Amino acid sequence: MASNKELLKKILGELPLTAEVYQLLQQSDRPLPNHFSLRNIRKVLPEAVAAVQKSCAQYPAGKNVFIFASTHYWLEHGVITGLALSGLGHDVTIGYYPYGRWDFNSPQFDVRRQSVYSATVLRPASAVMNFENLLHTHSSFSLLPEALQQAVDQVTDFDYMYAFQTEEVNREDPFYLFRHERNLHAAKSLLTYLRSLKTEVAIIPNGTILEFGIAYKVCGYLKIPTTTYEFSDKRHSMWLAHNQEIMQQNTDELWKTHANYQLTNADLEELKVLLSSRKNASTYGDFSRQWQRVPAEGQAAIQAKLGFDGKPIVLLATNVLGDSLTLGRNTFSRSMSEWIIRTIQYFIEKPEVQLVIRIHPGEALIKHGSILDLIRKTLPTLPPHIHLIEPLAEVNTYDLMDIADLGLVYTTTVGLEMAMRGIPVIVAGKTHYRNRGFTHDPNTWVDYFKLLNRLLTCLRECRLQEDQVNLAWKYAYLFFFKYPLPFPWHMTRLKEDLEEYPLEYVLSEPGLEKFRSTLQLLLSTR
Repeated sequence: MASNKELLKKILGELPLTAEVYQLLQQSDRPLPNHFSLRNIRKVLPEAVAAVQKSCAQYPAGKNVFIFASTHYWLEHGVITGLALSGLGHDVTIGYYPYGRWDFNSPQFDVRRQSVYSATVLRPASAVMNFENLLHTHSSFSLLPEALQQAVDQVTDFDYMYAFQTEEVNREDPFYLFRHERNLHAAKSLLTYLRSLKTEVAIIPNGTILEFGIAYKVCGYLKIPTTTYEFSDKRHSMWLAHNQEIMQQNTDELWKTHANYQLTNADLEELKVLLSSRKNASTYGDFSRQWQRVPAEGQAAIQAKLGFDGKPIVLLATNVLGDSLTLGRNTFSRSMSEWIIRTIQYFIEKPEVQLVIRIHPGEALIKHGSILDLIRKTLPTLPPHIHLIEPLAEVNTYDLMDIADLGLVYTTTVGLEMAMRGIPVIVAGKTHYRNRGFTHDPNTWVDYFKLLNRLLTCLRECRLQEDQVNLAWKYAYLFFFKYPLPFPWHMTRLKEDLEEYPLEYVLSEPGLEKFRSTLQLLLSTR
């Protein structure tokens, strides 16, 4: 029955106007049964548009701004962000794809219905903003410039890694071909459209994967100043980058700007409370993520629980395979997987120390690739001095930090938090806290193994100096509390945030006092 329905959709999807007429007959502004919904933005649009019309009259003509969105949830966020910028006098265009899912090739019949629904819901906002459904943009390119064709291939590689939690890519896989086709369409449509649009600044979520990665690459090719943004677990804030992919988390400017910053007692207390919540499997303030499955038990308890024998402990903390915080982060290794396997092989010959491999707890939630599976497949038999801590193990990572003598990390913040404890840490990936003065940062395999050889001979003596520990604490405070910028609407909490911070408030003097600086930074062309 289901296959007959899909076959009918496929046939109807090829016939002109069938999907459009069907959606109109079904009430064109009603959410689709496949969960494609703009109900959050639809609910607030009348009041939001009125607030923009009232506010923008106070401002001179601003910049020509292009905001890109793909999938309905990012479209909603892009629209409310665009309305806020329109209320400050800027000329905003939203270019979007009305996709319901990034990981599934929806029938054209559904996608065309989504186009009608999107246009209907967004029509009231057309009084203050411009909209371009990029599915309808006729590309003037049969072939892309070589640089953009390479970008399509690279972004699709990342899409595959992200979808399957892997670092190996099969370019013949149907999923890869589907994502490549979508990315190719996005590249051609965006190149055509943006060449004709007098854009002074582009605003793009993420900027690394999916159509967002393509939009970022096209803007770079056209030399359009671009802001990318993403969200952490902290409510009412965002991460933001200029002419860089935000998921690379480049904190160079933050570090330089605050070079002479001195932590106050209040700063230290705030950071201690946050770290305590992370350690004890609770949440703190606006941070919504619970970082551990179980509270800390203490050093003695964890040593007895895991049967450690008193030898020095090296803690290797992994990231989730294919996570967006690992994509494109290689330094001297071809992949995180290669680094982990070669490190284990090195320690097989080092029975005088204990290697503890903490598999990221997030692997318990994934459906595809796994570091745990990779290790067991590549090295099925490990000696007793190498310990694998599985994702669902009732083990608190902070207990492991407390007993570690050396830390090995790729990009995880576990490395930063070990340095805050005075533990020497070797960073193998391109993480944001690399080269900040409190970690060891090799650039080649030779350097890496030389470092290991040296540090293993002086684990107690090679602990960080007090000034390095203080530097790590300062960096942690800046990263957790200064790097996120105040912003009213978190993408994953949009419904609640729109109720707490309606656009009329954000455009008022009290609202702008909170959020004006971030809204201005979104428009920066530096």
